[in-house]
Amino acid sequence: MTSMKNAYAEIISAVGEDLQRDGLRDTPKRAAKAMAFLTQGYQQSLEQVVNGAIFESESDEMVIVRDIELYSLCEHHLLPFIGKCHVAYLPRGKVLGLSKIARIVDMYARRLQIQELLTKQIADAIQEVTQGAGVGVVIEARHLCMMMRGVEKQNSAMTTSMMLGHFRSNQNTRTEFLKLINR
Repeated sequence: MTSMKNAYAEIISAVGEDLQRDGLRDTPKRAAKAMAFLTQGYQQSLEQVVNGAIFESESDEMVIVRDIELYSLCEHHLLPFIGKCHVAYLPRGKVLGLSKIARIVDMYARRLQIQELLTKQIADAIQEVTQGAGVGVVIEARHLCMMMRGVEKQNSAMTTSMMLGHFRSNQNTRTEFLKLINR
């Protein structure tokens, strides 16, 4: 944490600010704590997050968790991207505890990311844990790196998807999922 605090102090000084100014005196420490929180996904594993919350079930119908908020940092500019994630899977003998789906999303989102990889990581993790017949993940997000700098497009949003198993091979399954998340 000390090295991150020192790095923030160096950045603040490099932009021309006075670290002794009242409002900035503790900013390197606060920024380091914030960055540690925003990247806490590196300190977690899939096994820890799931924590054994896999339950036997006879259900083989689609399970969907929609509108999971996510906050991540773009790995190219360290600026936030904010959005929502929709996750579905087809159980095959076992189901995953509901909150664990959101926790898996958070674990991967709390790393330096690109949205395309985040979508894949979530889908692969849900597939690994559930061993289901298929997984679908859609993420819709707004990227501050595109809104605050560069092209400065305020109303742009990015949508990514990853379909595994029946969600990839069966058009009806994919269509059902996409209709259900679009209300």
